[in-house]
Amino acid sequence: MKKFALFLALLIGGTAVSQDVEYKKGKILVDGVEYLTMEVIKMNFGLTKNFEVFTTGGVKVATAEVNATKYESDKNDNSFLYYDVVFFPSQQKGVFKVASLGQEKSFAQLMGSSGILVGNKPDEAKIQSFIARRGVTPKLYVDYTPVPRSRTWPIEIKADRQISQESKVIGYFTANYADGNGKDYYQIYLPTGVRLADLSFVGGNNAQDFELYTYKDKYKRLVGIPQKDRILAADQSVDKNYLTLKRIMKWLVDNQIL
Repeated sequence: MKKFALFLALLIGGTAVSQDVEYKKGKILVDGVEYLTMEVIKMNFGLTKNFEVFTTGGVKVATAEVNATKYESDKNDNSFLYYDVVFFPSQQKGVFKVASLGQEKSFAQLMGSSGILVGNKPDEAKIQSFIARRGVTPKLYVDYTPVPRSRTWPIEIKADRQISQESKVIGYFTANYADGNGKDYYQIYLPTGVRLADLSFVGGNNAQDFELYTYKDKYKRLVGIPQKDRILAADQSVDKNYLTLKRIMKWLVDNQIL
């Protein structure tokens, strides 16, 4: 009997604090009372929408911008989009999930349940609490797309460690030479600064293979690049392992990594 009474009390208490949020003609209603108003800005021919939110007195509360390419999408769930939301006047920022179908209604529901107003004015503490409760932290999207160019042109490695093809800079590298195991280590980047790969090898300009880790697919492998002729001396003005680097860069280009 006591358990039933406790259950009933919790049920009644939960019902008392629950709120009914509706969206009608630009107005967000909470329990039938106008709470906020919302303007819709259509993007991409109406496929996506951005929003501006105001109090009933016309004071701007928030702006929301969809970011379909800024963050990594969930491969197992395409039912939502990530929105960057900036709140005023505090300028606090949060990222929120909004349904990809019915974005307008979904965002209205989110804001209607936010509880960010006190006396019809945005409250900084309430906004901070809302971001903590409902905000998310998605992974940033990283663009690993190589520089467009003709891949039939020779690959050049220059003294400033830039890599070019068809007179276009397609990347650059940094180096850390010989550790205790005799390995030389290199890091390969796109011109944008995105790190494409880490590689290492032994044998200098006579290296027969190299270890490669690619960040796009998070994959480590051993790649063979046999050098038939024994090289006793080589131009070191670009890098002491210049000839091996040339072979490695060609492999990276041929395999669409660089």
